[in-house]
Amino acid sequence: MMFVMNPEKLHNLRHSLAHLLAMAVLEKDPGAKLGIGPVIDNGFYYDFEFSNGYTPTPEDLKGFEKAMKKMTNKGLLFEGREVSVGEAKKIFATQPYKLDLIKEFEGEGKNLTIYKTGEFEDLCKGGHAESTKEISADAFAITHTAGAYWRSNEKNAMLTRIYGLAFESGAELDAYKKQQEEAKKRDHRILGAQLKLFTVSPLIGPGLPLLQPRGMIIRKELENYLWSLHKTKGYSPVWTPHIAKEALYETSGHAAKFGDELFRVQGKEDKFILKPMNCPHHMQLFADNQFSYRDMPIRYFEPATVYRDEKSGQLGGLTRVRAITQDDGHLFCTRGQIETEVSTIVSIIKEFYTTFQMMDGYWVSLSVRGDDRSKYLGADEVWNLAEVALEKAAKANDLNYKRVEGEAAFYGPKLDFMFKDAIGRQWQLATIQCDFNLPERFELSFMNEKGEKERPVVIHRAISGSLERFMGVMIEHFAGNFPLWLSPVQIKILPVSEKHAEYAKKVQGTLVALDMRAELDDSNESLGKRIRTAKIEKTPYLLVLGDKEVEVDTVTAERRDGAHLDAIPLADFASQAKHEIDTKEIW
Repeated sequence: MMFVMNPEKLHNLRHSLAHLLAMAVLEKDPGAKLGIGPVIDNGFYYDFEFSNGYTPTPEDLKGFEKAMKKMTNKGLLFEGREVSVGEAKKIFATQPYKLDLIKEFEGEGKNLTIYKTGEFEDLCKGGHAESTKEISADAFAITHTAGAYWRSNEKNAMLTRIYGLAFESGAELDAYKKQQEEAKKRDHRILGAQLKLFTVSPLIGPGLPLLQPRGMIIRKELENYLWSLHKTKGYSPVWTPHIAKEALYETSGHAAKFGDELFRVQGKEDKFILKPMNCPHHMQLFADNQFSYRDMPIRYFEPATVYRDEKSGQLGGLTRVRAITQDDGHLFCTRGQIETEVSTIVSIIKEFYTTFQMMDGYWVSLSVRGDDRSKYLGADEVWNLAEVALEKAAKANDLNYKRVEGEAAFYGPKLDFMFKDAIGRQWQLATIQCDFNLPERFELSFMNEKGEKERPVVIHRAISGSLERFMGVMIEHFAGNFPLWLSPVQIKILPVSEKHAEYAKKVQGTLVALDMRAELDDSNESLGKRIRTAKIEKTPYLLVLGDKEVEVDTVTAERRDGAHLDAIPLADFASQAKHEIDTKEIW
């Protein structure tokens, strides 16, 4: 499901609707205090402090939406003008949150921008539609409320945030709503519980999911597949511990960067940190060797867990966790090898996501520094080298990329790969990061052709992003209907009655010997109930075995997609299933 639209026009329509929402709220509650009303990915929101602590009801939201729809027919103009800080203070004298925003500009000598719509005025940079007639009345909807601290600071007042959806047309809004309904059906938290893939225990804590046996099968299959894509590309598996002394992260810069997101551990003598990233550990592996240019590149591969103390309110299921297992890799190379190494990583990414049928509509963010250079480590010269190297590699590999300011990692620019799932939602998954800074901070070197010490370049890369998040995405991408190779139980064997149990065990033994995950259900339940249970579990193949199958050594197979294989010889079924597993076929 893909929405094609003019981004600037859509942004302006959504921004205009935020103003209309404020107008509708003030009609009902003239004493309401206004916060901010920005554009978001699927629409807009506006923060309010209602009079006397009132919270709007669902009926109120419908009323706001109805009032806004009436405004779209009035042809109200969005008229901007500049005012001084002093004038702005007079205009918003009764609006404390607007005055708080205005204070930021005192003493700068800059004018502020105000937009007027009808009698309503708001502090705002723009842009907007020229008039409300450009807004389609059936292309937006007010959806829900949430609490939000002013300026996201828990010490400030709690405001009521009202959310709205907005698109260019009613058809696009309807398509988005259908997508969201489908997303609810695919929610990995619900499916994960139903299919017994993972557990979240309040005794262990939020953001620390436990993988059930079936979930662990999926994870191991992903790990094995990732390693199979790397083992012929010169990578070496490594292992590093989960903690390190504070000094390691002070040297790398992570201690200052992550701050209160770090888990700190006090030992008997030293202070330790649960690792937030694997790269400083891998720097130590490289440092404990005497490499020359003939050895380069050096490639380390480690699916390792890192830890970050995310806020509990931001945690959920597998996609936002505190224990993050990255399929991590670090390459140490010369400057002249950057393009070749990036090209190899790109080929792995393309093969991996082609397997999951997620290459259609992908794009890549060339994430570079923003204007605030204080957020980044290293000199301008080093950053320019890294940004040029990545852009050159992106062009050489014909990547569908665009340059995005301010999204770089604190130690270097990166290529972030965005993929769409089966219902059109975008996920940032794979990443390639070019880093000239960590080798400098750790004083890494190799011996070049001239017999002189030279700094290596470090390339960080992760193909799935993190295994937890990728599993969550895959559960929703496939709606729990995993392809045969990834399914925790690939084949469920169902003897019609007790007299067929011996043959059923023989069939199971044959399939298990071929490394297939085949389960036998010979419980006392009726055949119909056992079939229903297997289908609820989303098992790819059901083998029903009765008199006919026993007599001639065949199986009758029903595939999850409805296809049937009637009275097929067991050897032929096993060969077909094995081929589907080995080729990672998706039905």
